[in-house]
Amino acid sequence: MGELKNDIQFLPGVGPKRAALIKNELEIHTLEDLLHFYPFRYIDRSSVTPISQVTPDVAYVQVQGKVVSRNLVNMKHLSVYVEDETGRMEMVFFKGVKWTFEKLEPGCVFLFFGKPQSYNGHINIVHPEIDSPLSDPSAQGVLTGVYPSTEKLKSGGVTGKVMCKLQQAALSLCLSEIRETLPDYVLKAHGLCPLPFAIKNIHFPSDQKSLAIASRRLKFEELFFLQLSLLKQRYVRSSAENGIRMPHVGAAFHACYNALPYSLTGAQQRVIKEIRADMSGGSQMNRLLQGDVGSGKTMVAVLSCLIAVGNGYQACIMAPTEVLAQQHYANIKKYLAPTGVQCALLTGSTTKKERRPLLEGLADGSIGIVVGTHALIEDSVQYRALGLAVIDEQHRFGVDQRARLWAKGPAGAPPHILVMTATPIPRTLAMTLYGDLDVSVIDEMPPGRKPVQTMLIGHNRLPAMYRFIKEQIALGRQAFVVYPMIFINEKMEDISNVEEGYEEILKAFPLEEGYKVAIVHGQQTGDFKAFNMDAFVQGRADILVSTTVIEVGVDVPNASVMVIRSAQRFGLSQLHQLRGRVGRGAEKSYCILVKDPKTSREAQQRLELMCSTEDGFEIAEQDMKMRGPGDLEGTQQSGLPINLRIASLSRDSLLLEEARHCAQGVLDDDPSLSNPRNSVLLRELRKGKYDIEDYSTIS
Repeated sequence: MGELKNDIQFLPGVGPKRAALIKNELEIHTLEDLLHFYPFRYIDRSSVTPISQVTPDVAYVQVQGKVVSRNLVNMKHLSVYVEDETGRMEMVFFKGVKWTFEKLEPGCVFLFFGKPQSYNGHINIVHPEIDSPLSDPSAQGVLTGVYPSTEKLKSGGVTGKVMCKLQQAALSLCLSEIRETLPDYVLKAHGLCPLPFAIKNIHFPSDQKSLAIASRRLKFEELFFLQLSLLKQRYVRSSAENGIRMPHVGAAFHACYNALPYSLTGAQQRVIKEIRADMSGGSQMNRLLQGDVGSGKTMVAVLSCLIAVGNGYQACIMAPTEVLAQQHYANIKKYLAPTGVQCALLTGSTTKKERRPLLEGLADGSIGIVVGTHALIEDSVQYRALGLAVIDEQHRFGVDQRARLWAKGPAGAPPHILVMTATPIPRTLAMTLYGDLDVSVIDEMPPGRKPVQTMLIGHNRLPAMYRFIKEQIALGRQAFVVYPMIFINEKMEDISNVEEGYEEILKAFPLEEGYKVAIVHGQQTGDFKAFNMDAFVQGRADILVSTTVIEVGVDVPNASVMVIRSAQRFGLSQLHQLRGRVGRGAEKSYCILVKDPKTSREAQQRLELMCSTEDGFEIAEQDMKMRGPGDLEGTQQSGLPINLRIASLSRDSLLLEEARHCAQGVLDDDPSLSNPRNSVLLRELRKGKYDIEDYSTIS
């Protein structure tokens, strides 16, 4: 493995300065890292387009032309005109102009490759790559890889052409050293090519078929090891008998269940059975509960907590915000009324006076269920016997915070874990983010919940929208008006913001006519925010103007209108979450998406999809297809917890299924990977590349 582990600075053409740039920008430190840095697309350099056929709507183009003139302006701007038999076009340079001026002598013929654009009615290419078709025949290779880059790399001279040369140099040094990472039986069963062939042809494919074979191999390997890592964690946990056994249901559970004014949906009943089986089995439960807004997850959480109480343990419900914790507490107290189980609320706002008896109640066990925020994991909070931790909107908690909560279990035994999310997660994403958790889905809405009518309008319809809101207020209803930003932004002056929106709403709904408007956003103090939110929740305000701070946790059954301004700025999942804030009462509700004049075609498609369905899982699937899995706006996930170098959860879902099935089969046969034929798998897993700490290290 001599060359593979070498520092990249020793590769010909790199050196210390360029190596530092590549390390900082791409986290490539060794030649092995470089070879696993793959192109994200390929350009066919085999064809030459006549100049007369070049249009600005193509991604890249290659033309061959004779230089007819060159004009150097102030040594900063070089304009070069080239022509072929069909026409003439301009090549423009702002960097390296002196060298380029000397190279592009009139009368000489070159190949120019780049992105055409239209400027002042003429088509040009800015900073094209230049090759001589006579002296460099390899310039007309079939497929050229395009690698991810940054502005710093480009300005530092690490262009696409340079990256190709570095990969070629690395391959010539290291190809013979590349070791296979998958056992022969896996390669044969899935028709996969050897790793050295895949690495060579992912960078320099000899043809489209070789590229497809190489790509499939590398994608399968990435997805396979990801799933193998997750499933092995599940095997280790499920085989360990360190879970708290809770064989009973208990009187409190029955009292609560029998007092419900409605029947649970079939989906809720199914999920509770799954949770009961986990909690009574002797292994620690790690279960993800997915359910759309309003599907009844809180009721399932309460009954799960009562199972813990019925077995002599305590339960906590941890929420990401005080607003959501208070909302849960208010609802849960009502459910617990017939049970006699004591419930408490612990947040950062809990006063010292309130905190003392609360901490004593948790320590002596008289408090059976506690609802709260991060305050639940403070060192001063000690439980007599914490048996179940319910975590709402889990992706908002860090690993360290969760680990502190797990350590609060009785005598070192980890509490059972129920993770809840109202953000529908596409199946392929759930398999990756939560692949080592058992997953329950509430895919049925409670009876009587009316669909929310969603409509898309432009600015020209605002007066009509205001009239409609006034009609709703006259009927005794309330309305949300949500904005993407708090203040006006110079770079996005055309985007609606709370600051100006509040003034606009006050003019349309004046106080002298009896309208009351509250405002909530993230830069307000906690007290001010709570006062305004409470005014809306209690019905003292007709309209709540806010940012997405109300996305989670505000339950106002009387609110029948959700207006989302500059709706094109939001992701589908976030729009769906916001829409879920209405339609919670008995009256018909409406969601009005207001788009700005500058709305892209892709954004228009997202907004139209919102109007066509209320199915959160369908929306999430479409969102991932449109945006990619690392940019699902509204889920608070800025990216995946593992860097997928080549596979795509949205495009490679079938391959993910195949890879997971293969990994499951390997572990069914050899859970510890101790069989000699699996030694190569164990070696790869020990490198730690496929650990997902942010999501799967739940306990």
